[in-house]
Amino acid sequence: MAARRLDLLQALAAELGGPCHLYPLDVSDAAALQAAGEDFIARAGVPDIVIANAGVSVGTLTEEADDLPAFRRVFDINVLGMVQTFQPFVADMRAARRGRLVGIASVAGIRGLPGAGAYSASKAAAIAYLESLRVELRGSGVKVVTLAPGYIATPMTAQNPYPMPFLMPVDKAVARMARHVDKGSRFAVMPWQMGIVAAVLKSLPRPLYDLLFARAGRKPRGIDLQSPGS
Repeated sequence: MAARRLDLLQALAAELGGPCHLYPLDVSDAAALQAAGEDFIARAGVPDIVIANAGVSVGTLTEEADDLPAFRRVFDINVLGMVQTFQPFVADMRAARRGRLVGIASVAGIRGLPGAGAYSASKAAAIAYLESLRVELRGSGVKVVTLAPGYIATPMTAQNPYPMPFLMPVDKAVARMARHVDKGSRFAVMPWQMGIVAAVLKSLPRPLYDLLFARAGRKPRGIDLQSPGS
């Protein structure tokens, strides 16, 4: 398990029981991830599943010069962090001809949301990256699973000042994600209701989408909201 806060990693390891390998790091640090990957393989062998879950979300406006660092940070973690999480393992998994690479994207990557240019764009990039990786690894025995959840009740969504339809408790969301990982689903949105919403939104003509979402609720600017890790 890898995340920024060692105390939370240790608490989770104690809850899970059994052998756990803990790596306190930031996924924007490619060298730290490379070292962690090499250490894990040396200790435990080639993993069966690698999950890239680290992510940050913050409201952004392109017109605000102060938001440029936020754009960069969101992409560094949500996109490059995913690449850097997978990279140490891909060659060994391909050689073993087995395994799953699981990337956590978001329905926010289906269409661009106002006030969330960095987050929506990063999740759209993650979806496209994962599709590229899936096609690259076709026939290798390594499956790439893209998960695009809707709203999950975490500290990341607790600050949202707008209604969140189909909000899922963490345990329920994790159970649904686990089923898709087990099946090796190529792409899955959860819950299923949000999958229908995403399909409808994707099919909306641009003028109609613009009209409907121009006044949609927006995530607060200047609050660094993070998911647990990778």
